[in-house]
Amino acid sequence: MTRKNRRLILVLGCVIGLGSATVLVFQAFRATGELFIVPSKIATNAPKADRNFRLGGMVESGSLQRFQDANRPAVRFRVSDGVASVSVEYVGILPDLFREGQGVVTLGKMRADGSFAAQEVLAKHDENYMPGDMADELKKTGWKPEQGAPPAAALWNAAKANTSSLQTPPGKVGG
Repeated sequence: MTRKNRRLILVLGCVIGLGSATVLVFQAFRATGELFIVPSKIATNAPKADRNFRLGGMVESGSLQRFQDANRPAVRFRVSDGVASVSVEYVGILPDLFREGQGVVTLGKMRADGSFAAQEVLAKHDENYMPGDMADELKKTGWKPEQGAPPAAALWNAAKANTSSLQTPPGKVGG
């Protein structure tokens, strides 16, 4: 084997190795590329059932149900963006800051029945935290950040019909 042939084989081996590594990296990004989606976007254009994504919104008041699944703590609750809501089921221990009426981001997949199977629930925030997309959706209903905390998720649909319910709550100084 001549020196030229050895060099050609080495270069081809490097190109094939680099190409294979590039393909693997892109497949990994596609498999773990998680999107942040609000419930109203799921209602109009649901993601594929086998795709992981992040679902964000506010936990509807009165929707939290606790139960046991194979002797493990589990919960069922609804996440809303004021326009639509999605039922979420999670098996595991919830974060300490998880509450009804608070913002939440869940990671998981849609089920065939239209519910969301969460693998992870993120509630690492204070009571004033709100994802940017969620704030934008709330602003469409008439809520303004300078008014203070957003209305409870249960009031959002009513707020669209009657924007007077979005006035500054009693005891709060409006902006």
